[in-house]
Amino acid sequence: MEVELNKSIIDGFRNKFYEDKTNILALNVCSRTDPFDVCLSRKEIEETVHVFSHKVECEGKPVTNQKNTGRCWLFSALNAMRIPFIKSQNLEDFEFSQSYLFYWDKIERANYFLNAIVETARRKEPVDGRLVCFLFENAVPDGGQWDMVHNLVVKHGLMPKKCFPETYSSETSLKMNRLLRSKLREYAKVLRDMVEKDESVENIQKKIVAQMEVIYRIVGICLGVPNQQFTWTYYDKNKQFHKIGPITAVEFYEKYVKPVFNMDDKVCLVADPRPFNEYGKTYAVEFLNNMVGGRPCIYNNQPIQLLLEVTGKSIKSGEAVWFGCDVSKRFANKQGLLDLKVHDFPLVFGVDCHNDLCKADRLIYGESSVTHAMVFTAVDVDEEGKIAKLRVENSWGDDKGEKGYLLMTSDWFMEYNFEVVVDKKHVPPEVLETAKLEPIILPAWDPIGTLARECQI
Repeated sequence: MEVELNKSIIDGFRNKFYEDKTNILALNVCSRTDPFDVCLSRKEIEETVHVFSHKVECEGKPVTNQKNTGRCWLFSALNAMRIPFIKSQNLEDFEFSQSYLFYWDKIERANYFLNAIVETARRKEPVDGRLVCFLFENAVPDGGQWDMVHNLVVKHGLMPKKCFPETYSSETSLKMNRLLRSKLREYAKVLRDMVEKDESVENIQKKIVAQMEVIYRIVGICLGVPNQQFTWTYYDKNKQFHKIGPITAVEFYEKYVKPVFNMDDKVCLVADPRPFNEYGKTYAVEFLNNMVGGRPCIYNNQPIQLLLEVTGKSIKSGEAVWFGCDVSKRFANKQGLLDLKVHDFPLVFGVDCHNDLCKADRLIYGESSVTHAMVFTAVDVDEEGKIAKLRVENSWGDDKGEKGYLLMTSDWFMEYNFEVVVDKKHVPPEVLETAKLEPIILPAWDPIGTLARECQI
């Protein structure tokens, strides 16, 4: 039976609202102030101290800024890589070119989309069905996953930011993405028509190549076209001059980065507590990738406590940790505090506005997903040997938090963190064996894959 909000019910709501003077006070304050700021707990802010018992030897400089894009997965990965690279080259500061990997991701992602359209057409997926509509909506998103970083670095290499700097569209990607998405949808119709007419595989492949030539042009105009070789000159901490090159980006990764940060040695673990996704199994999201022929995005599902433990091991050994979380929840943005107690919603609204759903139910009911990637650079261990808080390197500039760094409590980690990447030497052997299992395929829109789709700020 439906419930109609009649006048009697609404009048009851109104009377109860004004009977409680706390509501009137809250109304007066929130009408002139951000409601989240009103709810900030002074006590929790006072206890936010960026002092940690274990920290990587040197954090990367400068603090990076992804600007108006969803490149957090690339920034955080490159931030993790640059820490050992800076040490190995005796540098004061350094950035890898985020725009370089962004360029290749757009190219590879567009090609992957066109091939996915052909596959779904051959499977006779309806053009207005949920899967194809989902692909249309997510043709060239900015977001990505760790395995996608691996694909880009191994195939296309790395280069210093000075050798391939930012452009307007690399820092504000919305308009470029609109151009690409529009063209790719147009091309999708062409390819679906060719499949329906039963044209040869060779003709369809030729058509994709012709379409990708146009995509290459658009991306190149917006982001620039990387040189096949580059030369990098720099001064080290001792003001000594160095010159590397001419060298290709792949050679640069193989010779100078891989010895201190080998992409093949890194393991991505996720914690998906939904009851129908068992721990000790691997999962993959359908059509979640950025490269034809690239390594698939595989999720090794383990309890969240294990993710916290391997994070601690990695930090204690001096290695930063890439991770993916739901950053919007229980987050004081300006203060840079990720803490379950940072907002006292019951005091202002009379109810906890972040609801009482457990972590699994938040995923099931659309209340939580993986929305942002960052890097752990320190942990603080209490007297009982347990991790109490973690230091987080973000990519939103240096005007948020502690000069660009956030503080996360371990309680927040347990509730809103979903994945970490650590070196395989920190992972138990039985967990490494799990990675060899055939993955269970989840639907394309599964919330565990949102980092690769949305990831917008």
